Amino acid sequence: MLQIRTDLAIEARELYKERNNIEVSGVEVEKEEKNDYTITRVKIVNEYGANQMGKPIGNYITIEVPALKKADQDLKDEISKVLAKELKALHKLDKSNKTLVVGLGNWNVTPDALGPKVVDKILVTRHYFEAYKKIEDETMANVSAISPGVMGLTGIETGEIIKGIVEKIKPDLVIAVDALASRKMERVSSTIQISDTGINPGSGVGNKRKGLNEEYLGIPVIAIGVPTVVDAATMVNDTIDMIIGEMKKQSKVGSNFYSMLEEMESEDKYQLIKEVLNPYMGNVMVTPKEVDDLIDDLSKVIANGLNISLHPGIDLKDVNRYLN
Repeated sequence: MLQIRTDLAIEARELYKERNNIEVSGVEVEKEEKNDYTITRVKIVNEYGANQMGKPIGNYITIEVPALKKADQDLKDEISKVLAKELKALHKLDKSNKTLVVGLGNWNVTPDALGPKVVDKILVTRHYFEAYKKIEDETMANVSAISPGVMGLTGIETGEIIKGIVEKIKPDLVIAVDALASRKMERVSSTIQISDTGINPGSGVGNKRKGLNEEYLGIPVIAIGVPTVVDAATMVNDTIDMIIGEMKKQSKVGSNFYSMLEEMESEDKYQLIKEVLNPYMGNVMVTPKEVDDLIDDLSKVIANGLNISLHPGIDLKDVNRYLN
């Protein structure tokens, strides 16, 4: 059976509702709509909800900004501030925190380069704290950052690299930034997901690696992700669904043709999709053609949000002036 690939909790909830016509038991949802963006907070509260959603118990915050792909500087700054606010609400961030920011992904592949590009723009300060033997500062927090690459480049599990660093420098918190996969093209590069459940490096392209989470690392892990790709099989599946829906609208209820459309099972669609994608090995990911510019803009939005949330004396004026 075709597995709809998505890393977004909001889409996992939508899929469940489409299939069952009810809300997921064990999942709490809160929605906040603004002029330029919508925030959806999904909280998985028990094991039943986790099993149905296919995601661990915890909080998943989705910021949807349809205009983010063509945003002006004011909107980008606003979303950076929204991101910072949600991060602070999710985890207590103050001047005493020692934070490790991890940029997951392959800097040689543009749709997967979000994490490394964010790390390039992070205000790192741990070396100052070490040099001057400081525990805390009124303006800056103790922040370090790393882009460990991917297993294909290093030959080492990303989780093992991060675990070794955590054991050595002993941060209080890890924030991991990665590219994700969505089921809908309109959410690509216009949606930011924050969660307190950690992340699996490579999940956006279906490569399951050792998870970066509190259970493995021993400290809290916040994951920030942006969908940069859509699985081609998912797009084909959704397209077939839309075609069938439109054909049903144009057909007479009770006719043979209408009955045939009604009876078309997911297995039939799956066979069609396999036949279409098999020549291409059935593992095609789709990304916008302007992905280079989108990744650059998104990395600035996320890095600015992180910088102003982590450092108590830093604001957007500072980061826009000196770090971009």
